[in-house]
Amino acid sequence: MLTKSSTELVRQQNSALVLASLRRHGPLAHTDISQHTGLASATVSAITADLERAEVLERREQQAAASRGRPRVIFGQRREAGYLIAVRISSDMVQYSLADYGGTLLDRFEEPRNHADVSTGPFAASFVAALERLVERSQIRRDDVLVVSISSKGLVDPASARLVWSPVFGAQQVDFAALLQPAWRAKILLSNETLLVAHAMASRMEKARVNDLHAVAALSLGHSIGLGIARFDHMGELSVTAPNFGHMLNSADGKLCRCGAQGCIEASAGFYGILRTAFEVPPDTIPAKFVPLAEMDKIALRARQGHRMSEYAFRQAGLALGQGLSRMVSLYETMPIAITGPGTRYFDLMQRGVEEGLAQSQQVRLFGAPPISIVPEEATLALEGHLARALAEMDHDIIAAKAAE
Repeated sequence: MLTKSSTELVRQQNSALVLASLRRHGPLAHTDISQHTGLASATVSAITADLERAEVLERREQQAAASRGRPRVIFGQRREAGYLIAVRISSDMVQYSLADYGGTLLDRFEEPRNHADVSTGPFAASFVAALERLVERSQIRRDDVLVVSISSKGLVDPASARLVWSPVFGAQQVDFAALLQPAWRAKILLSNETLLVAHAMASRMEKARVNDLHAVAALSLGHSIGLGIARFDHMGELSVTAPNFGHMLNSADGKLCRCGAQGCIEASAGFYGILRTAFEVPPDTIPAKFVPLAEMDKIALRARQGHRMSEYAFRQAGLALGQGLSRMVSLYETMPIAITGPGTRYFDLMQRGVEEGLAQSQQVRLFGAPPISIVPEEATLALEGHLARALAEMDHDIIAAKAAE
């Protein structure tokens, strides 16, 4: 016999299924929602009516293709039900984006970073001011923002929304929850950026109906090196992790990494590692804080013109990446790998080294190399990941709030 509490729990789970289905497939009619969720039509009708009364969903009319007969009623998110802010912290700038509950991007601006200043104090002040400016520009209330989703390369503690270590601030930690509370009532989410990129890539490939898709990896090349792994379980649910790939020990050659260790993958494959090798700088030289793309373009041009050390620098970067990826496929499975980030413009110079490194894995030798694709629009992927995670969190919190009423 179901108790009142268990009945409410089932209702919450069913409501979550409905909202997740609308997120995955877009606005749907009752029959389509029922088909995608496996819920009875009467259950779907009750849930959509309840969410419509709560001003979470809204009904729309969709004219039939033949333009005859009554328009079909479909349900979609009510865009004004809440808002989210996505913040992407990268080596050269901070990007702020505002979106509504329907996932529509409403506003965006970027602020350049001062590379001479690596302290967190000035960043914290500009971060809070930028969020205030974003809501003022869009003329919405601060309390209407339900989620602030933040991403950075490096190590994050999602539970406390604390940036533990990053290429930007090093070991200086940033407590985002403390920065925004109590003025902001929004939930604070903090993610490794490449985790969000992997999430977005998996969602894209799922929508494209890629055959036999079990997992996908996203490898970010640039000032730092990041890896995200997205895996589907037997129910088709997606789980994403971001192992500390760039700072995994790769070689005992003494190359100093920005994290303070020696021999990390990033010490060879990050922009500063390539720069150091190309100019034959001693491997224990303190890494450059930031390497402009223009400088990397010059090294790449020299490599393509046959300059030996420049070619060698990119080849070694590729080898370090390939060896790391060979360990990944040995530990997990062979999966498609999407290469993203600003370093994709030099992948042709790294490719031979990547292939050599991958070939060191028995998994690759026996079953073949994983398919590799180049997807340069890392910022777009990161935003897609932000939206997916933040909107799912908003759905969950809205359902929980309704249950508490």
